[in-house]
Amino acid sequence: MTQKVAVLGTGKIGEALLSGMIRGGWSPDDLLVTARRPERAAELRRRHGVEAVTNAEAAKAADTLILTVKPQDMAALLDELAPHTPADRLVISGAAGIPTGFFEARLPEGTPVIRVMTNTPALVDEAMSVISAGTHASEADLLHAEEIFNGVGKTLRVPESQQDAATALSGSGPAYFYFLVEAMTDAGILLGLPRDKAHDLIVQAAVGAAVMLRDSGEHPVKLRENVTSPAGTTINAIRELENHGVRAALIAALEAARDRSRALAGGQG
Repeated sequence: MTQKVAVLGTGKIGEALLSGMIRGGWSPDDLLVTARRPERAAELRRRHGVEAVTNAEAAKAADTLILTVKPQDMAALLDELAPHTPADRLVISGAAGIPTGFFEARLPEGTPVIRVMTNTPALVDEAMSVISAGTHASEADLLHAEEIFNGVGKTLRVPESQQDAATALSGSGPAYFYFLVEAMTDAGILLGLPRDKAHDLIVQAAVGAAVMLRDSGEHPVKLRENVTSPAGTTINAIRELENHGVRAALIAALEAARDRSRALAGGQG
């Protein structure tokens, strides 16, 4: 790896990317980080052997800038970067809801920008990262972004018009599963199981179901039917889920997440 990559605003996701790149063969000498707090910068140096710099120094020195600050902090960061960012820098944004045009309007003309929505399973190398090209991003730029994000999971290219839907489905997706596990754990306690045993049963069921969904090639309806015997326990549970509108509630929840992503893109706080 000969290109220099800088991760700006290196929080948990940024650090996950950093460690994934190092495991994937990047030399720490080719990686730069920025952090708001000096103690955080020192911690990143100690853990990963990378150089901590200012945002302006990163813009001048790195070939690729990965911006991982919160959406509400992005405009201020771009104002800081713009005077120091040559137009040939690749800029990768991980901020929810902010379109590539927002960056292109604030950076030098012709700057290639790629928008990526990843999720927190990046911390365990099981992320789903959804990638969209801006106006000036090339195929080589997209391949480079995929190389970086493949280090912490899988990647999928979509048109930018689909990013808000992907954010609702995948970016926020892990939280829906945690919510479901929490509710099922409470149900297990209600049914008489100790919390730790209910938790272990549900987590392993979730892991097993996820692996079957990924590896079997079967449609989820078919997998569900395989568990659902006539007049059995599962079909009675499914009936109650349908009676309580769980399917409709999930659809409404994802629509709400998509709409919030659109609102963020429109500058609404």
